Amino acid sequence: MLVLYPFGHTQQTGADIGFGQDPVNGEITAARTSDCTQGGGSSGGSGDGCVTLQVRMQDGPRPNQTIEQVMPTDPSTPHFAVGDQVVLSYAGTNPQDPSSFQVVDFQRGTPLLVLALVFVAAVLVLGRWQGLKSLIGLGLSLAVLIGFVLPAILAGENPLLVAVAGAGATMFVVLYLTHGISARTSAAVLGTMVSLALIGVLSAVFSAATNLTGLDEDTSNLIGVLGAPIDARGLLLAGIVIGALGVLDDVTITQTSAVWELRAANPALTWRQLYGSALRIGRDHVSSAVNTLVLAYAGAALPMLLAYTLSGRSFGEIVSSQTVAQEVVRTLVGSIGLVAAIPVTTALAALVVTRQPAGGEPHEPTPGDEIGEGAERSAEEALWWRPTQKISLPKKP
Repeated sequence: MLVLYPFGHTQQTGADIGFGQDPVNGEITAARTSDCTQGGGSSGGSGDGCVTLQVRMQDGPRPNQTIEQVMPTDPSTPHFAVGDQVVLSYAGTNPQDPSSFQVVDFQRGTPLLVLALVFVAAVLVLGRWQGLKSLIGLGLSLAVLIGFVLPAILAGENPLLVAVAGAGATMFVVLYLTHGISARTSAAVLGTMVSLALIGVLSAVFSAATNLTGLDEDTSNLIGVLGAPIDARGLLLAGIVIGALGVLDDVTITQTSAVWELRAANPALTWRQLYGSALRIGRDHVSSAVNTLVLAYAGAALPMLLAYTLSGRSFGEIVSSQTVAQEVVRTLVGSIGLVAAIPVTTALAALVVTRQPAGGEPHEPTPGDEIGEGAERSAEEALWWRPTQKISLPKKP
Protein backbone atom coordinates (compact mmCIF):
# COMPACT_ATOMS: atom_id res chain seq x y z
CA MET A 1 0.00 0.00 0.00
CA LEU A 2 2.84 2.39 0.76
CA VAL A 3 4.34 1.76 -2.69
CA LEU A 4 1.04 2.34 -4.50
CA TYR A 5 -0.24 5.26 -2.42
CA PRO A 6 -0.10 8.52 -4.47
CA PHE A 7 2.13 10.58 -2.19
CA GLY A 8 2.51 14.13 -3.50
CA HIS A 9 -0.21 13.71 -6.13
CA THR A 10 -2.66 16.61 -6.29
CA GLN A 11 -6.07 15.33 -7.29
CA GLN A 12 -8.23 17.59 -9.44
CA THR A 13 -11.41 18.88 -7.82
CA GLY A 14 -14.88 18.89 -9.32
CA ALA A 15 -14.50 22.48 -10.43
CA ASP A 16 -11.22 21.65 -12.22
CA ILE A 17 -12.81 18.94 -14.39
CA GLY A 18 -16.12 20.64 -15.07
CA PHE A 19 -18.21 19.47 -12.12
CA GLY A 20 -18.59 23.02 -10.81
CA GLN A 21 -22.20 22.58 -9.67
CA ASP A 22 -22.94 23.41 -6.03
CA PRO A 23 -25.80 21.56 -4.28
CA VAL A 24 -28.52 23.70 -2.70
CA ASN A 25 -31.28 22.30 -0.48
CA GLY A 26 -34.85 23.42 -1.00
CA GLU A 27 -38.53 22.64 -0.42
CA ILE A 28 -41.34 22.63 -2.97
CA THR A 29 -44.10 24.99 -1.83
CA ALA A 30 -46.36 24.91 -4.90
CA ALA A 31 -46.77 22.94 -8.13
CA ARG A 32 -48.99 23.45 -11.19
CA THR A 33 -49.12 22.16 -14.73
CA SER A 34 -47.95 24.64 -17.35
CA ASP A 35 -46.31 24.96 -20.73
CA CYS A 36 -42.63 24.14 -21.00
CA THR A 37 -41.26 27.67 -20.85
CA GLN A 38 -39.80 29.51 -17.88
CA GLY A 39 -42.63 31.53 -16.29
CA GLY A 40 -45.19 29.92 -18.59
CA GLY A 41 -48.86 30.23 -17.82
CA SER A 42 -51.11 27.53 -16.51
CA SER A 43 -52.31 24.93 -18.94
CA GLY A 44 -55.61 24.62 -17.13
CA GLY A 45 -54.87 21.08 -16.05
CA SER A 46 -54.67 19.81 -19.62
CA GLY A 47 -51.17 18.52 -18.95
CA ASP A 48 -49.11 19.59 -21.96
CA GLY A 49 -45.85 18.04 -20.72
CA CYS A 50 -44.43 20.25 -17.92
CA VAL A 51 -45.01 21.28 -14.33
CA THR A 52 -43.95 24.56 -12.73
CA LEU A 53 -42.55 24.27 -9.21
CA GLN A 54 -42.17 26.98 -6.60
CA VAL A 55 -39.04 26.05 -4.62
CA ARG A 56 -38.05 27.78 -1.40
CA MET A 57 -34.28 27.47 -0.98
CA GLN A 58 -33.07 26.47 2.48
CA ASP A 59 -29.41 27.44 1.96
CA GLY A 60 -27.07 28.53 -0.82
CA PRO A 61 -26.77 32.05 -2.24
CA ARG A 62 -30.49 32.87 -1.76
CA PRO A 63 -31.68 31.28 1.50
CA ASN A 64 -35.40 31.54 2.33
CA GLN A 65 -36.16 32.89 -1.14
CA THR A 66 -38.46 31.23 -3.66
CA ILE A 67 -37.59 30.53 -7.28
CA GLU A 68 -39.57 29.00 -10.11
CA GLN A 69 -38.49 25.81 -11.85
CA VAL A 70 -40.10 24.21 -14.90
CA MET A 71 -39.80 20.42 -15.02
CA PRO A 72 -40.97 18.00 -17.73
CA THR A 73 -43.50 15.34 -16.80
CA ASP A 74 -42.23 12.54 -19.04
CA PRO A 75 -41.74 9.04 -17.52
CA SER A 76 -37.96 9.50 -17.18
CA THR A 77 -38.38 12.50 -14.84
CA PRO A 78 -39.18 12.04 -11.12
CA HIS A 79 -42.59 13.17 -9.91
CA PHE A 80 -42.36 16.15 -7.58
CA ALA A 81 -45.11 17.25 -5.17
CA VAL A 82 -45.72 20.01 -2.64
CA GLY A 83 -43.72 19.43 0.53
CA ASP A 84 -40.92 17.44 -1.13
CA GLN A 85 -37.42 18.17 0.16
CA VAL A 86 -35.27 18.52 -2.98
CA VAL A 87 -31.72 19.28 -4.04
CA LEU A 88 -30.98 21.92 -6.65
CA SER A 89 -27.82 22.26 -8.69
CA TYR A 90 -26.39 25.81 -8.72
CA ALA A 91 -24.12 26.72 -11.63
CA GLY A 92 -22.38 29.46 -9.63
CA THR A 93 -23.16 32.27 -12.09
CA ASN A 94 -25.97 34.75 -11.38
CA PRO A 95 -27.92 33.77 -8.24
CA GLN A 96 -30.79 36.09 -9.23
CA ASP A 97 -31.35 34.15 -12.46
CA PRO A 98 -33.62 31.12 -11.89
CA SER A 99 -31.96 29.36 -14.84
CA SER A 100 -28.77 29.14 -12.74
CA PHE A 101 -30.58 26.55 -10.62
CA GLN A 102 -32.01 23.18 -11.53
CA VAL A 103 -33.89 20.60 -9.45
CA VAL A 104 -31.83 17.42 -9.72
CA ASP A 105 -32.70 15.12 -6.81
CA PHE A 106 -34.47 14.54 -3.50
CA GLN A 107 -32.97 15.04 -0.04
CA ARG A 108 -32.40 11.64 1.55
CA GLY A 109 -30.15 12.45 4.50
CA THR A 110 -32.68 11.87 7.31
CA PRO A 111 -34.12 8.52 6.08
CA LEU A 112 -30.64 7.19 5.37
CA LEU A 113 -29.46 8.23 8.84
CA VAL A 114 -32.45 6.47 10.46
CA LEU A 115 -31.77 3.34 8.41
CA ALA A 116 -28.08 3.40 9.39
CA LEU A 117 -29.01 3.73 13.09
CA VAL A 118 -31.44 0.80 12.81
CA PHE A 119 -28.70 -1.27 11.17
CA VAL A 120 -26.18 -0.40 13.90
CA ALA A 121 -28.72 -1.16 16.63
CA ALA A 122 -29.59 -4.54 15.07
CA VAL A 123 -25.92 -5.52 14.80
CA LEU A 124 -25.17 -4.46 18.38
CA VAL A 125 -28.25 -6.14 19.89
CA LEU A 126 -27.57 -9.46 18.19
CA GLY A 127 -23.78 -9.42 17.99
CA ARG A 128 -22.92 -7.46 21.18
CA TRP A 129 -19.11 -7.25 21.46
CA GLN A 130 -18.67 -9.21 18.23
CA GLY A 131 -21.13 -6.89 16.52
CA LEU A 132 -19.23 -3.83 17.76
CA LYS A 133 -15.99 -5.23 16.36
CA SER A 134 -17.69 -5.97 13.04
CA LEU A 135 -18.91 -2.36 12.81
CA ILE A 136 -15.38 -1.12 13.48
CA GLY A 137 -14.14 -3.46 10.77
CA LEU A 138 -16.76 -2.08 8.37
CA GLY A 139 -15.55 1.44 9.08
CA LEU A 140 -11.95 0.42 8.42
CA SER A 141 -12.97 -1.23 5.13
CA LEU A 142 -14.61 1.98 3.97
CA ALA A 143 -11.54 3.94 5.09
CA VAL A 144 -9.26 1.75 2.96
CA LEU A 145 -11.59 2.07 -0.03
CA ILE A 146 -11.99 5.84 0.21
CA GLY A 147 -8.55 6.71 1.54
CA PHE A 148 -6.39 4.38 -0.57
CA VAL A 149 -8.12 2.52 -3.42
CA LEU A 150 -9.93 5.46 -5.03
CA PRO A 151 -7.06 8.01 -4.79
CA ALA A 152 -4.52 5.49 -6.08
CA ILE A 153 -6.64 4.58 -9.12
CA LEU A 154 -7.35 8.24 -9.89
CA ALA A 155 -3.61 8.91 -9.68
CA GLY A 156 -3.03 6.43 -12.51
CA GLU A 157 -1.84 3.35 -10.61
CA ASN A 158 -2.72 -0.12 -11.90
CA PRO A 159 -6.30 -0.73 -10.70
CA LEU A 160 -5.84 -4.48 -10.26
CA LEU A 161 -2.71 -4.11 -8.11
CA VAL A 162 -4.43 -1.40 -6.07
CA ALA A 163 -7.49 -3.60 -5.55
CA VAL A 164 -5.41 -6.60 -4.50
CA ALA A 165 -3.40 -4.50 -2.05
CA GLY A 166 -6.49 -2.82 -0.64
CA ALA A 167 -8.42 -6.09 -0.37
CA GLY A 168 -5.45 -7.77 1.34
CA ALA A 169 -5.11 -4.99 3.89
CA THR A 170 -8.86 -5.01 4.53
CA MET A 171 -8.87 -8.78 4.95
CA PHE A 172 -6.01 -8.78 7.47
CA VAL A 173 -7.37 -5.94 9.57
CA VAL A 174 -11.04 -6.94 9.56
CA LEU A 175 -10.60 -10.68 10.12
CA TYR A 176 -8.08 -10.33 12.95
CA LEU A 177 -10.05 -7.49 14.53
CA THR A 178 -13.39 -9.29 14.35
CA HIS A 179 -12.30 -12.83 15.16
CA GLY A 180 -9.12 -12.28 17.16
CA ILE A 181 -5.50 -13.23 16.56
CA SER A 182 -5.48 -17.02 16.54
CA ALA A 183 -4.54 -20.01 14.44
CA ARG A 184 -8.19 -20.32 13.39
CA THR A 185 -8.28 -16.78 11.98
CA SER A 186 -4.87 -17.24 10.33
CA ALA A 187 -6.16 -20.31 8.49
CA ALA A 188 -9.13 -18.26 7.22
CA VAL A 189 -6.76 -15.47 6.14
CA LEU A 190 -4.58 -17.89 4.18
CA GLY A 191 -7.62 -19.43 2.49
CA THR A 192 -8.94 -16.00 1.54
CA MET A 193 -5.54 -14.94 0.14
CA VAL A 194 -5.28 -18.03 -2.06
CA SER A 195 -8.85 -17.58 -3.36
CA LEU A 196 -8.31 -13.87 -4.04
CA ALA A 197 -5.14 -14.65 -6.00
CA LEU A 198 -7.07 -17.25 -8.03
CA ILE A 199 -9.85 -14.73 -8.76
CA GLY A 200 -7.30 -12.13 -9.85
CA VAL A 201 -5.57 -14.55 -12.23
CA LEU A 202 -8.79 -15.94 -13.72
CA SER A 203 -10.32 -12.50 -14.19
CA ALA A 204 -7.17 -11.27 -15.99
CA VAL A 205 -7.02 -14.34 -18.25
CA PHE A 206 -10.69 -14.44 -19.25
CA SER A 207 -11.12 -10.69 -19.63
CA ALA A 208 -8.26 -10.82 -22.12
CA ALA A 209 -9.60 -13.98 -23.79
CA THR A 210 -13.05 -12.42 -24.26
CA ASN A 211 -11.58 -9.05 -25.32
CA LEU A 212 -13.36 -7.16 -22.57
CA THR A 213 -12.38 -3.51 -22.65
CA GLY A 214 -14.19 -2.37 -19.50
CA LEU A 215 -15.39 0.68 -21.45
CA ASP A 216 -19.02 0.74 -20.41
CA GLU A 217 -20.96 4.01 -20.41
CA ASP A 218 -19.99 5.10 -16.88
CA THR A 219 -16.29 4.30 -17.35
CA SER A 220 -16.17 6.05 -20.73
CA ASN A 221 -17.75 9.17 -19.25
CA LEU A 222 -15.28 9.12 -16.34
CA ILE A 223 -12.25 8.83 -18.62
CA GLY A 224 -13.60 11.57 -20.87
CA VAL A 225 -14.16 13.96 -17.98
CA LEU A 226 -10.85 13.25 -16.25
CA GLY A 227 -8.85 13.47 -19.43
CA ALA A 228 -6.36 11.07 -17.81
CA PRO A 229 -5.31 7.57 -18.87
CA ILE A 230 -7.14 5.07 -16.67
CA ASP A 231 -6.88 1.34 -17.40
CA ALA A 232 -10.54 0.51 -18.05
CA ARG A 233 -9.96 -3.25 -18.11
CA GLY A 234 -7.96 -3.01 -14.89
CA LEU A 235 -10.86 -1.09 -13.34
CA LEU A 236 -13.14 -3.98 -14.27
CA LEU A 237 -10.75 -6.50 -12.69
CA ALA A 238 -10.47 -4.37 -9.55
CA GLY A 239 -14.24 -4.41 -9.18
CA ILE A 240 -14.28 -8.20 -9.46
CA VAL A 241 -11.66 -8.62 -6.72
CA ILE A 242 -13.23 -6.16 -4.30
CA GLY A 243 -16.74 -7.51 -4.92
CA ALA A 244 -15.69 -11.10 -4.17
CA LEU A 245 -13.85 -10.30 -0.93
CA GLY A 246 -16.95 -9.95 1.27
CA VAL A 247 -18.38 -13.32 0.28
CA LEU A 248 -14.97 -15.01 0.61
CA ASP A 249 -14.60 -13.79 4.19
CA ASP A 250 -17.89 -15.40 5.11
CA VAL A 251 -17.02 -18.72 3.50
CA THR A 252 -13.49 -19.04 4.89
CA ILE A 253 -14.46 -18.11 8.45
CA THR A 254 -17.34 -20.57 8.36
CA GLN A 255 -15.10 -23.38 7.16
CA THR A 256 -12.39 -22.80 9.75
CA SER A 257 -15.01 -22.63 12.51
CA ALA A 258 -16.50 -25.92 11.31
CA VAL A 259 -13.09 -27.62 11.39
CA TRP A 260 -12.31 -26.36 14.91
CA GLU A 261 -15.72 -27.40 16.23
CA LEU A 262 -15.39 -30.88 14.74
CA ARG A 263 -11.96 -31.19 16.34
CA ALA A 264 -13.33 -30.08 19.71
CA ALA A 265 -16.20 -32.60 19.50
CA ASN A 266 -13.87 -35.48 18.61
CA PRO A 267 -10.13 -34.89 19.17
CA ALA A 268 -9.36 -38.33 17.78
CA LEU A 269 -10.26 -37.34 14.21
CA THR A 270 -7.38 -37.47 11.73
CA TRP A 271 -6.61 -34.83 9.12
CA ARG A 272 -8.41 -36.81 6.41
CA GLN A 273 -11.49 -37.33 8.58
CA LEU A 274 -11.63 -33.67 9.57
CA TYR A 275 -11.21 -32.58 5.97
CA GLY A 276 -13.98 -34.90 4.72
CA SER A 277 -16.47 -33.91 7.43
CA ALA A 278 -15.88 -30.16 7.07
CA LEU A 279 -15.97 -30.40 3.27
CA ARG A 280 -19.46 -31.88 3.45
CA ILE A 281 -20.52 -28.83 5.47
CA GLY A 282 -18.85 -26.57 2.91
CA ARG A 283 -20.76 -28.13 0.01
CA ASP A 284 -24.05 -27.11 1.61
CA HIS A 285 -22.74 -23.59 2.18
CA VAL A 286 -21.23 -23.04 -1.25
CA SER A 287 -24.47 -23.80 -3.10
CA SER A 288 -26.30 -20.97 -1.34
CA ALA A 289 -23.29 -18.63 -1.49
CA VAL A 290 -22.91 -19.02 -5.29
CA ASN A 291 -26.62 -18.40 -5.74
CA THR A 292 -26.32 -15.26 -3.60
CA LEU A 293 -23.43 -13.96 -5.70
CA VAL A 294 -25.24 -14.57 -9.00
CA LEU A 295 -28.47 -12.96 -7.82
CA ALA A 296 -26.59 -9.96 -6.41
CA TYR A 297 -24.98 -9.25 -9.79
CA ALA A 298 -28.26 -9.93 -11.64
CA GLY A 299 -30.15 -7.56 -9.36
CA ALA A 300 -27.63 -4.78 -9.91
CA ALA A 301 -27.85 -5.23 -13.68
CA LEU A 302 -31.66 -5.66 -13.84
CA PRO A 303 -32.44 -2.51 -15.90
CA MET A 304 -29.77 -3.48 -18.41
CA LEU A 305 -31.18 -7.03 -18.66
CA LEU A 306 -34.67 -5.64 -19.27
CA ALA A 307 -33.36 -3.42 -22.06
CA TYR A 308 -31.61 -6.33 -23.75
CA THR A 309 -34.70 -8.53 -23.40
CA LEU A 310 -36.71 -6.00 -25.41
CA SER A 311 -34.00 -5.61 -28.06
CA GLY A 312 -35.13 -8.63 -30.06
CA ARG A 313 -31.62 -10.11 -30.16
CA SER A 314 -30.84 -13.79 -29.62
CA PHE A 315 -29.57 -15.11 -26.29
CA GLY A 316 -26.07 -15.69 -27.69
CA GLU A 317 -25.87 -12.14 -29.03
CA ILE A 318 -27.01 -10.70 -25.71
CA VAL A 319 -24.57 -12.74 -23.61
CA SER A 320 -21.62 -11.97 -25.88
CA SER A 321 -22.21 -8.20 -25.87
CA GLN A 322 -19.65 -6.10 -23.97
CA THR A 323 -21.96 -4.99 -21.16
CA VAL A 324 -23.45 -8.42 -20.42
CA ALA A 325 -20.25 -10.39 -21.04
CA GLN A 326 -18.33 -8.47 -18.39
CA GLU A 327 -21.06 -9.24 -15.86
CA VAL A 328 -20.93 -12.92 -16.86
CA VAL A 329 -17.15 -12.98 -16.39
CA ARG A 330 -17.49 -11.14 -13.09
CA THR A 331 -20.09 -13.63 -11.81
CA LEU A 332 -18.43 -16.84 -12.99
CA VAL A 333 -14.91 -15.89 -11.90
CA GLY A 334 -16.16 -14.84 -8.47
CA SER A 335 -18.12 -18.08 -8.16
CA ILE A 336 -15.08 -20.18 -9.13
CA GLY A 337 -13.00 -18.43 -6.46
CA LEU A 338 -15.80 -19.00 -3.97
CA VAL A 339 -15.99 -22.71 -4.78
CA ALA A 340 -12.19 -23.06 -4.59
CA ALA A 341 -12.13 -21.38 -1.18
CA ILE A 342 -14.02 -24.31 0.39
CA PRO A 343 -11.45 -27.13 -0.14
CA VAL A 344 -8.44 -24.81 0.17
CA THR A 345 -9.52 -23.30 3.50
CA THR A 346 -10.73 -26.65 4.84
CA ALA A 347 -7.41 -28.31 4.04
CA LEU A 348 -5.40 -25.51 5.64
CA ALA A 349 -7.60 -25.44 8.75
CA ALA A 350 -7.47 -29.22 9.18
CA LEU A 351 -3.69 -29.17 8.75
CA VAL A 352 -3.30 -26.48 11.42
CA VAL A 353 -5.74 -27.87 13.98
CA THR A 354 -4.35 -31.43 13.88
CA ARG A 355 -0.95 -30.06 14.91
CA GLN A 356 -2.38 -28.40 17.98
CA PRO A 357 -2.90 -30.08 21.37
CA ALA A 358 -6.28 -31.72 21.83
CA GLY A 359 -7.28 -28.96 24.27
CA GLY A 360 -7.23 -26.42 21.45
CA GLU A 361 -5.79 -22.94 21.28
CA PRO A 362 -5.78 -20.70 24.35
CA HIS A 363 -8.84 -18.57 24.86
CA GLU A 364 -8.41 -14.85 25.43
CA PRO A 365 -10.62 -13.59 28.27
CA THR A 366 -13.40 -11.25 27.23
CA PRO A 367 -15.48 -8.81 29.28
CA GLY A 368 -18.25 -11.41 29.32
CA ASP A 369 -15.87 -13.99 30.80
CA GLU A 370 -14.83 -11.56 33.54
CA ILE A 371 -18.46 -10.85 34.43
CA GLY A 372 -19.21 -14.57 34.56
CA GLU A 373 -16.21 -15.27 36.80
CA GLY A 374 -17.25 -12.44 39.13
CA ALA A 375 -20.76 -13.83 39.42
CA GLU A 376 -19.35 -17.29 40.15
CA ARG A 377 -17.12 -15.93 42.92
CA SER A 378 -20.05 -14.04 44.44
CA ALA A 379 -22.14 -17.21 44.48
CA GLU A 380 -19.33 -19.16 46.17
CA GLU A 381 -18.94 -16.49 48.85
CA ALA A 382 -22.66 -16.48 49.52
CA LEU A 383 -22.62 -20.25 50.00
CA TRP A 384 -19.56 -20.02 52.32
CA TRP A 385 -21.22 -17.48 54.62
CA ARG A 386 -24.49 -19.41 54.76
CA PRO A 387 -25.10 -20.81 58.32
CA THR A 388 -24.56 -24.56 58.52
CA GLN A 389 -26.76 -25.10 61.58
CA LYS A 390 -30.40 -24.37 62.05
CA ILE A 391 -31.18 -21.38 64.21
CA SER A 392 -33.94 -22.05 66.77
CA LEU A 393 -36.26 -19.14 67.35
CA PRO A 394 -37.99 -18.75 70.72
CA LYS A 395 -41.54 -20.03 70.71
CA LYS A 396 -44.38 -17.72 71.53
CA PRO A 397 -45.91 -18.35 75.01
